Amino acid sequence: YQGGGVIGFGAAQSINAPIGPSLSSVMVAMVADPAATTGHQGYWLAAADGGVFTQGSATFYGSLGALHLNGPVVGMAATPDGQGYWLVALDGGIFTFGDAGFYGSMGGSHLNKPVVGMAATPDGKGYWLVAQDGGIFTFGDANFYGSEGGVRLNAPITGMAASSTGYGYWLVAADGGIFTFGDAPFLGSLGGAVLNDPVVDMVATPHDHGYVLVATDGEVFPFGSAGFHGS
Repeated sequence: YQGGGVIGFGAAQSINAPIGPSLSSVMVAMVADPAATTGHQGYWLAAADGGVFTQGSATFYGSLGALHLNGPVVGMAATPDGQGYWLVALDGGIFTFGDAGFYGSMGGSHLNKPVVGMAATPDGKGYWLVAQDGGIFTFGDANFYGSEGGVRLNAPITGMAASSTGYGYWLVAADGGIFTFGDAPFLGSLGGAVLNDPVVDMVATPHDHGYVLVATDGEVFPFGSAGFHGS
């Protein structure tokens, strides 16, 4: 949450206490370390100013905390081996750290709506960016499987997740609506439901049999094989 605190549920360990009140910006993204083990878990936190904070098994490879950005950071993705990560800004700019390769960005391009999230391909040699209007931008070996660009949406897109094969992806909207492309299966949504707060992100289970949506108040909504472990 805003102060940098992390609360673990289920098998996810709460590794430390909140980072503290000395943050210069709010947290906007969190990524688990892909190389973590059951006994040694870890994660990265990214702040809107590009600051990166590491916990547990996650290694620090650099940040943007001291640089002037054209737009705030809105998303983050880790490389498959956990030895690098990407940050994406509101204007579609991409920043790479560790072994994360640069395959292009939307920085400096005209966008109909700002970028709100990203997902990496399974081999780490490409990534997708998603804009608020559902537009999809592909880089490296990330293939285009469709988008919501040009379609009238009931609520803006707020996040995305890639399938484990890299042959599809899900988009999630603020009202909990789910849009599937490629081999990403539809397993349910909150579209049409009354929510206390908007949905801001999602994560898929390892074998694509489920996904979890999270709202701004911390409420969690599981679908498919995704279990509920608290919120």
